[in-house]
This record gives sequence, structure tokens and C-alpha cells, in this order.
Amino acid sequence: MQPPNRMTHSIASTNLADILERVLDKGIVIAGDIKVCLADVELLSIKIRLVIASVDKAIAMGINWWKSDPALSVDAQTDPGASLAAQLERASGPQSLAGADPSPASAP
Repeated sequence: MQPPNRMTHSIASTNLADILERVLDKGIVIAGDIKVCLADVELLSIKIRLVIASVDKAIAMGINWWKSDPALSVDAQTDPGASLAAQLERASGPQSLAGADPSPASAP
């Protein structure tokens, strides 16, 4: 009589949900550079940076591009130049950029 063929694993199995939870909790960064050269002339250069993390972890790392993307957030501005114009207006103070004279005023 032969014993049945059974495979036993000494390593505890981890399901996909556990792996996904761990990756999203800790975050993972994948970086790589691809260069295509011909006769010492660089024809193509690609830099790949991929970050996989949960939203909470991304915010903790300082990544929040989805807050300013109009396709992803209703609070985002639709005109990307509007925020730049507002920043320039605040930086210039009470005088307007359009009416400002770049040359110093000459004394009479």
C-alpha cells in the first residue's frame, strides 16, 4: 500500500489581500532609467519613477497632485494660470503688474 502523494509547505501562505495591504501601508517605489544610444549618441532617454501607496501614505510623503487636478477634484481650479496669477498678484503687493512702470522715477 502506497501513501497518498501530498505536498506539504513549510512556509505559511500569504493571500493577495495581505500583500496589497502591506504594500499600500508601507508604500513601494520603483525607479529606472532607460537609455538608447547609437555610436555614443544618446537617441532616447526615459526616466521612470513609480510610487505605489495608499492616499494616506502619499499625503504623509507630501504627494497630493489629485487635489489640484480638475478631473479628480471639484475644489480644483479649471484654469491652471489662475493660481499663478493670484500668486503674482499677492507677491506684487498693492500695485498692479499691468500698470507698474519698470523704470525708476526721475527727480525733477
